[in-house]
Amino acid sequence: MTQTAYIKTPLGIAAISGDKEGITHVSVTQESTTIPSSKIPAHLQNAVTQLKEYFEGQRAVFDLKLNPSGTDFQKKVWEELLKIPFGKTATYLDMAKRLGDPKCIRAAATANGKNPLWIIVPCHRVIGSDGSLTGYAGGLWRKKWLLDHENPVKQQSLF
Repeated sequence: MTQTAYIKTPLGIAAISGDKEGITHVSVTQESTTIPSSKIPAHLQNAVTQLKEYFEGQRAVFDLKLNPSGTDFQKKVWEELLKIPFGKTATYLDMAKRLGDPKCIRAAATANGKNPLWIIVPCHRVIGSDGSLTGYAGGLWRKKWLLDHENPVKQQSLF
């Protein structure tokens, strides 16, 4: 049976859903009426802990059992997203090439946009070929925040 937990993040309330087969969905809600869960189901506890660690800057890689629902092509795209390292970005064209067909750029971008596992499958790390922050279901301000969080500019010492 799928259950959902809600946690507060710097970007809004995150909804984490799953069952004993794995995490099926993670999203951020715009609803200000959604309140964080007081009790977290056992099979979601690890995901909640890892997401909190991510936002606290203590986790760069997730180690969770995932069970997203999607087409074979979508799942292939999401697998490629998992290969983009923390603090790095890739372009939609890079993604299409990794999938073996530069012409599938639009299909890859569409599959990227249907990613059901916010942050865990890092679709926010995909940018336009010109370096622009293009298309993000959670809003471009969240994409910018996530990229800045993963790759903060280090101030160099003057002395």
